[in-house]
Amino acid sequence: MDMEKVQEEIVEEFGLFDDWMDKYNHLIELSRSLPVIDEKYKKPEFLIEGCQSRVWLNAAMEDGRVVYTADSDAVITKGIIALLIRVLSGRTPDEILENDLWFIDRIGLKENLSPTRSNGLISMIKQMKLYALAYKAKNQKTGRNGESG
Repeated sequence: MDMEKVQEEIVEEFGLFDDWMDKYNHLIELSRSLPVIDEKYKKPEFLIEGCQSRVWLNAAMEDGRVVYTADSDAVITKGIIALLIRVLSGRTPDEILENDLWFIDRIGLKENLSPTRSNGLISMIKQMKLYALAYKAKNQKTGRNGESG
């Protein structure tokens, strides 16, 4: 499913709930769907800086697509990273870098988070895009597409 459709799906899901307490509960439910990160990635070098809670993020390149795994010690944050992974994981680096994550504004996520969680959301997105950028640069350097640039 392309990124636009996944984001539309998320907007529809969150549209089913009238208030943010229900939406927070949905985020908690989503946290349970997060694929388990390998324990070897629960080290300081995989922690996302700028998050109030601890969030570990790893990315791997599989068949030209970036696959993310993550974990957090806070359920709301875990639900947020689960949403981001749902949209971004399994995409090419270019898809990750070139597409806007408009669902965040459409569901009102950023304005319904505390300032520290909102900063954490920005940090998570930034780190995911940095992984994509690194993989894109690596692909160009190795000439995966025949030419760099």
